[in-house]
Amino acid sequence: MGTLSELHFVLVPLAAQGHIIPMVDVARLIAARGPRVTVVTTPVNAARNRATVDGARRAGLPLELVELPFSGPEHGLPEGMEAVDQLTAGAHELGMFLKFFQAIWNLAGPLEEYIQALPRLPVCLIADLCNPWVAAVCERLGIPRLVMHCPSAYFQLTVNCLITHGVYDRVDEMEPFEVPGFPVRAVGMKATMRGFFQYPGAEKEYHDTLDAEATADGLLFNTFRGIEGTFLDAYAAALGKPTWAVGPTCASSTMADDADSKAGRGNTADVDAGHIVSWLDARPPASVLYVSFGSIAQLTAKQLANLARGLEASGRPFVWAIKEAKGDAAVRALLDEEGFEARVKDRALLVRGWAPQVTILSHPAVGGFLTHCGWNGTLEALSIGVPALTWPNIADQFCGEQLLVDVLGVGVRSGVKIPAMYLPAEAEGVQVESGDIEKAVAELMGDAPEAAARRSRAKEIAAEAKAAMEEGGSSHSDLTDLINYVSELSRKKEHKNSTALPSAVAELGGKDTGKIEDDTSVL
Repeated sequence: MGTLSELHFVLVPLAAQGHIIPMVDVARLIAARGPRVTVVTTPVNAARNRATVDGARRAGLPLELVELPFSGPEHGLPEGMEAVDQLTAGAHELGMFLKFFQAIWNLAGPLEEYIQALPRLPVCLIADLCNPWVAAVCERLGIPRLVMHCPSAYFQLTVNCLITHGVYDRVDEMEPFEVPGFPVRAVGMKATMRGFFQYPGAEKEYHDTLDAEATADGLLFNTFRGIEGTFLDAYAAALGKPTWAVGPTCASSTMADDADSKAGRGNTADVDAGHIVSWLDARPPASVLYVSFGSIAQLTAKQLANLARGLEASGRPFVWAIKEAKGDAAVRALLDEEGFEARVKDRALLVRGWAPQVTILSHPAVGGFLTHCGWNGTLEALSIGVPALTWPNIADQFCGEQLLVDVLGVGVRSGVKIPAMYLPAEAEGVQVESGDIEKAVAELMGDAPEAAARRSRAKEIAAEAKAAMEEGGSSHSDLTDLINYVSELSRKKEHKNSTALPSAVAELGGKDTGKIEDDTSVL
């Protein structure tokens, strides 16, 4: 293999905002080093992320989006439903999720057709952990494959320890336990520490992910060693795989310098970014709380009403991204008929839908982030130096809360204990009352020594994050090593195929040599 420009990476993200955003970021980072990079996804997800890719192309990066046909309707999904957050908007039952992932698994055929139509095989496919079906495509075509983990190394190591020690098999859903074999003390429940696909009915998908990771040529994480080195090293040792930390991708200068891509990161915002910036410009430094629960987590109307009352009582200015306002009549009534928005209009900005999160968090007026602890938002806050008020919902988010509060010391707990799905019906989804929210906001945003220490620590971590992504930093070096590793894998594969050709021809007695030449000419 010759120059870096001759390398072609194909990235296959899961069709979920929390997964495709960092995968597109990684694509930009690799392309900035010289290789050509293609991100393959479905039409809806391509449209959502086109602004970021177009920004990269304007900057001269060899990056492209390729759309694969999505067979959702064949599996009982409505036309155009191609992302996980679209499911949560109107399909909460597990059955619909399983239909969605059946359609995702069905992308194997279109992906293989796309690759076979290329003039030259890619040197590597990087697939999301939740896309284990990519493994069979790579095996059939003889292409090296890396697995990308979009959650934290803390979470992945937690799940690995619980599997290794058989904890999932011997505890009840709500039974507290301490994670065995973990580098720090971590206490949780099966309900708050489930791995992906660890649910009844998804057994095949769960085992597929384990098998795909076990057979991968390496692993990469969107994190950095300054905050997760201990967990990364332990995970690499447990899996016995080359492992790279290449983040936080949002801290890369290639992202920070592109205002349009930053504003449209993950999707087109439902409000003008310039309007939000102007509103924030009028607020004192570190005075505003930003509130967002990501693309998937949905608060019930009653819990959302408690949150609204708590934010109102806090007396603090805030920006609140309320995606529920786009589809929930009860939420719209709270904002309009019950007069909440009118009462807080002088110190609050409500975004009905998707907000330009990085644009908001990076503004000097923002001093706190009420977050569901999704790993993307967590890294964005850490990279900018904004302390967090934690409100986890599902999956890896409770581990994210532990990392922020217990390990890094930059978070305050809201009081959420378990995923809302485990609450009794009479609770109506409420875990945190308005008074508790008011107190938590005061603790995060106040002037107490503990609050000042959190802010100071957050700024230190932000500086570490930026340094990790710069030349000579740990993540910059890991990405260099990853590209070199893939290039060497490809070179060895070329050599193996070229030396195997004469024996293959001899075995066939000189017949059908044209087919062999066709098969090997792309390598």
